[in-house]
Amino acid sequence: MNLPNKLSVLRILLVPIIIYLLLINSLTTSIAALVVFILAALTDKYDGHYARKHNLITTLGKILDPLADKLLIIGVFTAFVEIGVLSTWPLLIIVARELAVTGLRVVAADQGSVISANIWGKTKTTIQMLTAVVLIINPLILELPVLLTEGLVWLTVIITIYSGYTYFAGAEVDYS
Repeated sequence: MNLPNKLSVLRILLVPIIIYLLLINSLTTSIAALVVFILAALTDKYDGHYARKHNLITTLGKILDPLADKLLIIGVFTAFVEIGVLSTWPLLIIVARELAVTGLRVVAADQGSVISANIWGKTKTTIQMLTAVVLIINPLILELPVLLTEGLVWLTVIITIYSGYTYFAGAEVDYS
């Protein structure tokens, strides 16, 4: 297993640790969750960069990397719902988009086509990770204005929906 794939596996292994720390919901565990989450987010940045730079893109990596991203974001946002810092709606929209785009990729693959990540998908992941950091920080570490946190959550939802739309609009698949 190459380094980028090991980084994706590490990200997957960090997800339950982050969720556990978030669910304890104390200042100390929130700081620990923030540190572990940032480490996990950095593995996302570096696994893809390293794989492209060193020509280490593998079929396993094409599965592991997006799976790790989905597990990280869905797991963390689910923990936010559980501890009461996020309503269920944004989580449901994020999960629905992830399932829809994954389904689209499966249909495309079945038809011999690959749907690669586009700029909106990458933007979506970045904004989701930024939102996660803000929600971990608020309110136990630093109390941020409600307008800022709510605005960021809904910006995340809008970008999540739009990025899903761009995949469907650009897909060359037969839906029949």
